[in-house]
This record gives sequence, structure tokens and C-alpha cells, in this order.
Amino acid sequence: MERIVGTTVRGLRGPIINQGDDLETLIVDTVLAASKMEKFEIEDRDIVTITESIVARAQGNYATVDHIATDVAAKFGDDTVGIIFPILSRNRFSIVLRGMARGLKKVVLMLSYPSDEVGNHLVDLEDLDKKGINPWTDVLTEAEFRQHFGYQKHTFTGVDYIDYYKSLIEAEGAECEVIFSNNAKTILDYTKSVLTCDIHSRFRTKRILNENGAEKVFAMDDILAAPIDGSGYNEQYGLLGSNKSTEDSVKLFPNNPQPLVDGIQAKLAELTGKNVEVMVYGDGAFKDPVGKIWELADPVVSPAYTAGLEGTPNEVKLKYLADNNFADLRGEALQEAISEYIQNKDEDLVGAMEAQGTTPRRLTDLIGSLSDLTSGSGDKGTPFIYIKGYFDNYTN
Repeated sequence: MERIVGTTVRGLRGPIINQGDDLETLIVDTVLAASKMEKFEIEDRDIVTITESIVARAQGNYATVDHIATDVAAKFGDDTVGIIFPILSRNRFSIVLRGMARGLKKVVLMLSYPSDEVGNHLVDLEDLDKKGINPWTDVLTEAEFRQHFGYQKHTFTGVDYIDYYKSLIEAEGAECEVIFSNNAKTILDYTKSVLTCDIHSRFRTKRILNENGAEKVFAMDDILAAPIDGSGYNEQYGLLGSNKSTEDSVKLFPNNPQPLVDGIQAKLAELTGKNVEVMVYGDGAFKDPVGKIWELADPVVSPAYTAGLEGTPNEVKLKYLADNNFADLRGEALQEAISEYIQNKDEDLVGAMEAQGTTPRRLTDLIGSLSDLTSGSGDKGTPFIYIKGYFDNYTN
């Protein structure tokens, strides 16, 4: 063990990004300036991460309520449409819902309960038990839900999302009926035209609906998958990963940012001679133990990354080695034994006892979560993250 400091993470401050800005040059210049000012070396396998928000801003990847409405109306016509499994979020879904409602005449809004897909609760699970309600089998009308649970506001936002979403739909001139169910097939008792708004379970939901008599099924990744009247779009994710920009528009998830990360890597290699990994990150993948919210409202943590970030960690647990393999050693002898073990560890430790308790997640999900927690979602002003030593181990 030759040095004391392992992984270091720096939030790099950048300017406010606007449409058309040359992000590749701006990010490279920022990294080089930070290296000089903070006196750190740029080395092989360092990592630069960029928040998805500024990539989309530079792309000008925006759409309005009218753009959403036009696409939805073209897909559903005059049908009564079931909008099912949306997350409960003013930032993530309110403008999207307005656009959907503006393009429709009648909406059956089906909410999952006790919580949405990412953990925003409409009602506490304990209250369901007290009322003898099984959320996996029981379907509730709005009146029945209110009779059982009254009017409850979200822990953090103070919003009654049932009233809020219903009022948004009706304000756009559409009729709205609200029901509660966790079974996708429930909506087919009300309409055969469905717009499913879940994120990570959308493929399963679409399959279930198509196999059980639905006539029209679209998901959020089908809406604005192509430009509408000159709007922004996302070919792969559509409206997934979008969030509120103004009261009448959303910023979409960045569209094909792979050339950006590859370009930054190439330019840094040209200027420094080092192979730095680069990725774009959105929401981290972690859960708040108090609010019970799973952070990942984006379709993926990272929509683009360089090849060296593919895969999962291949690490051993130091405390396991110290307590088991080398329990009879102490001090320098223990350090040397563990160092030698690490230097000669297998290239694939899946299933090995020495690896139990290490984090079995993709590198991009781990690094994206680290980056998201570092940059935050407020006014830190650090849209770029520079990470050193992430791939180091005890022997470096």
C-alpha cells in the first residue's frame, strides 16, 4: 500500500449551457483547467461524467404540450384512453400528462397503489392491511379509495396527486375517471386503447395488454420517438426521462449522446496521451430509506458511455480475507498476504466466497449514482464530475 488516498470525486463547475454550445470543447477545457488549478494529474482510467440535462440542453431537445398532444391524438384519435401506471411527480409527469390530456377526449387514469413504480406513496402499506385491502387483487374506484383512505398528501411535496392529476386532465378539456389497480389487465374493462406510463416494467405491461385483447397499446417511449412539427425527440426513449422545463414544455432525455462521449475521450487522449473514460449520467439508482423513493425515474442511469465502463466490478472483500483466509496474520504480514491475493485474483469472481458482499451492479449504474449524488439536483453548479482512482484496489 503506497498511498493513503484511494478514489477521489470532484464536482467541476461549468457555465450555464444553452442550445448549440460546443459541449465537447467546453468539457475538455474545463477538465484541463481544473487539473491545472487543483494540481491533479490526468491519468489512464480516470473518469469524466456529464449530467444528461446539459447534454439535452445543448442539443435543444425540448418539446411542448402541443407537440405531445399532436402525437397522442394521431395515435389514438377519438378513443377513450387508459393512461396507466404513471409516476407521481410534478417535475417528471405533470407537463407530460397535460399534453396527453390535450390530445384526448376521455381518460381513464389508472394509478398503482400503495405507491407508484419509483416509490412515491399514495397510502401507507400498513393502512391497506388495516382495511383488509389486497393491492395485488383489489380494484378501487376513486370514491372507494377516498372512503377507505381519505385525502392524503405526499410526504415531501404536500400534494394530493389524485386530485392534482385529475385536475390537470380536466383543465385540458378531457373527461377523467380515476381507478386504482396494479393489474394491467384491469384497464381493459374500461377501454381497449392504452397508453402505459411505467418506466422499467413497460415491456412486460405492453406484452400483457397485447396478449389480453388490447387494440391500441403505446408506451411513453413511443411518444415523441420522432420529431413532431420540429420538436425535440428521443428515438430510443421518447418521453421517458423527460422533465419539466417551463409550464408548457419538457426537456427530453438526450438523443444519441454516444458521439459526445467518444469525442471527449478522443480529444483528451490527443491532448494528454491518456485514456480517460467518459459517460453521460441521469438519475442514480438508489433508494431513500425515509421517503421510500427509488431515485431512478430515467429509463437508464447512463444513456452513453465509453467502452471501458462496460461490465461489473470484479472485487474481493478485504474483511472476508482478513477474517477467513488470513485470520492468523497481523500487521505487515497481513497486508502483504492480502495484496498478493488481490494481484492474483481470478478475472471472474462470480460465485466466489471472497467476493460475497461486494456490489453486484453494473459499473455505469454505480458510477452514475456516485455522480448524481455529487452533482445533486439543485444549485451546486457542477454538471461535470471528475473521478480518479475508481478502478484502483488495495495494491495500487
